[in-house]
Amino acid sequence: MWDYNPKVMEYFLNPKNAGEIENPDGVGEEGSLACGDALKLTFKLDKEGRIADAKFKTFGCASAIASASIMTEMIKGLTLDEASKITNKDIVEKLGGLPEQKMHCSVMGMEALQAAIANYHGEKAKKKVEGKIVCTCFGVTDIEIEKVVLENNLDSVEQVTNYCKAGGGCGSCRGEIQMIIDKVRGKKEEGVQTVPTHKKLTNIQKIQLIQKTINEQIRPLLKAHGGDIDLIDVEGSKVIVAFRGMCSQCPTAEFTMKDVVEARLHEFVSEDIIVEEQTV
Repeated sequence: MWDYNPKVMEYFLNPKNAGEIENPDGVGEEGSLACGDALKLTFKLDKEGRIADAKFKTFGCASAIASASIMTEMIKGLTLDEASKITNKDIVEKLGGLPEQKMHCSVMGMEALQAAIANYHGEKAKKKVEGKIVCTCFGVTDIEIEKVVLENNLDSVEQVTNYCKAGGGCGSCRGEIQMIIDKVRGKKEEGVQTVPTHKKLTNIQKIQLIQKTINEQIRPLLKAHGGDIDLIDVEGSKVIVAFRGMCSQCPTAEFTMKDVVEARLHEFVSEDIIVEEQTV
């Protein structure tokens, strides 16, 4: 279970401004159900051009709900220019902190706000318009990665994944993400090892490492959304698992199996692993 502070839990259990404004002045949508988190923000301005009301709808974990909830409180009474200056760091500080693996929820809130303001001005949100797609699993561009590295002083691929999900799918883009980090932070790109190498394992070591990866890298992600996973068997390179809880009924279970479970096992165990769901 994630170690949430009391303030995060309060905004999760008793969210402020949940819902949708009728005839809003601005609408911003961020994330997607396929990626596991989605947020819709609407706001209404008063006669002086300040945000009189703001509401949100979200599909996501406690961090996503708490981030969106406190953000709607933060922007009330602000002009759009003032609201546009709010960063994900401001949201996190107002919440008293978030687990590093959940920082992308604060980024999603900030980007939904920027999209809503752009919508008010009759513009398209700048997100994903410029730059080259680096992470095809989550549609994240090099410009977005550079921005999140600069704004949050990141220095590892794992941190980038925590903030914008880039590199959290198949893992094939991790090398390019590291190069972007090195470029932004002024590091030398030559000789940087970006993709972990896997030594040859015995069968027992392989099974132990698979179970360790499930326990430490996969299960926490699924439990954050009310799901779970069990390792059923290992047959050579084939890993058989069973989804539990919400994951067993989720329409995106196949996506989760390939782009979360299999991707993590490729990264931490072996690239030849194939994951299959237990058949009844």
